[in-house]
Amino acid sequence: MTANLLAKPGGRFHKSSAMTRRSLVYFLTGTATLGTILLLAACVSKPKPAAKPVTPAVVTPPVVPPPPEVLPRVMLGIDVLEADGFKAIAGKKIGLLTHRAGVNRRGESTIDVLLRSPSSKLVALFAPEHGLDGEIKAAENFGDSRHTPTGLPVYSLHGANRKPTKEQLKGLDALVIDLQDIGTRSYTFNVVMRYAMDSCFQYGVEVIVLDRPNPLGGLKADGPPLDPEWMSGVGAFRVPYVHGLTMGELATMAKQAPRVLAVTDRQRARGRLTVVPMRGWNRSMRWPDTELKWVPTSPMITSYEAAVGYAMIGLGCEQTAWRSGIGRDYPFRAISYPKKKPDEIIAALEAYQIPGIRFVKREGRDTDGKPVTGVYVEISDWEAWRPTELSFYMHKQAEKWSTMKVFSTLTTAQQRTFQIHVGSTAWYDALKRDGMRVDVAAFIKNWAERAAMYQQQAKKYWLYP
Repeated sequence: MTANLLAKPGGRFHKSSAMTRRSLVYFLTGTATLGTILLLAACVSKPKPAAKPVTPAVVTPPVVPPPPEVLPRVMLGIDVLEADGFKAIAGKKIGLLTHRAGVNRRGESTIDVLLRSPSSKLVALFAPEHGLDGEIKAAENFGDSRHTPTGLPVYSLHGANRKPTKEQLKGLDALVIDLQDIGTRSYTFNVVMRYAMDSCFQYGVEVIVLDRPNPLGGLKADGPPLDPEWMSGVGAFRVPYVHGLTMGELATMAKQAPRVLAVTDRQRARGRLTVVPMRGWNRSMRWPDTELKWVPTSPMITSYEAAVGYAMIGLGCEQTAWRSGIGRDYPFRAISYPKKKPDEIIAALEAYQIPGIRFVKREGRDTDGKPVTGVYVEISDWEAWRPTELSFYMHKQAEKWSTMKVFSTLTTAQQRTFQIHVGSTAWYDALKRDGMRVDVAAFIKNWAERAAMYQQQAKKYWLYP
């Protein structure tokens, strides 16, 4: 109806107007649609902004503390010296008598430890038998040298002189001694310590001994005591062959007892000795109980087992045909005898019924690397074991197996070598006189009684329970 009314008054005009409005609507609608399309196109074609780089989160791993350091239970004298801030050597110019086995419980050289001391100065090194590196053969002399890592002079005490000279000690406030002994009288580290004390007391130089364990413990004393006429470079203390003391205790004896040092009583009284004792060691402890690593003390003593064997068969091999080792293996723990098979050796020695030990066959290697069988000596009962007893039965058995008397035919030089090691004129005389009939048991009994008396007297020098 509205369309009709609009159409009446001027048909063209109104019709045209109606069409124009329709076109306008179409136009506007189309324009809107086109705008929408263009807008969408613009949105589609507009490049997206570059994504910002994502920084990866840094995950910090949890801090895991290092495992606690596991150290041997025994603190050596060098460990105690450092733990106490090097007080014993503070402000002093020092020399050091040591060797390859002179290390702390971590295995660091005593030389390196002393160089860390902030208030003392290490100016010279002194070397005992076997040298500073412990590789020179027994009884072989060597000269002075220079320590390559530090440039320090190394004075030999097993060459032109056995004692430090006045010139070598000149300018020193103290001589520090750190030597690992093995508990037997003829092993020369206790000797060189005593000789060093002689010189230092004579020339006014303090002696500082950094103590170490006796590998055999502190409760065994055994074997012949040293007769005074046989004191030498392999016997400087008149003690049983197995003495049961530490180096610090031997030094204490030398300082306190008369006629041990080769100095006057006045020089001994004025002499200055400081012993830095161990912590954590007691007399019942043998080397394995200390948890310390064994460092070879000489070319043949490469283990604790060899140190034990040195006390047990070392004297038995002296000036006889007995030899230690199985080929190149087991020095001082195994034995052999020319033209005797292991079974023959075992049968002969078992007949003596020596307490605390047993003999077993064991294989080793000869110098060419070929297998060879010998007799190994085991300790079956430590408490019953008398360390030196086997050696004297080896002397007796050597007389039995020899085509001529062994000990009555020694040269003068051989006799002296035997005597200064064994230390008993009475034993040598009995061997010469009685040969294979020598009464070993009587001597063992006598020496045991004397060793018990010695131990009672030596307690005044003990530093450990």
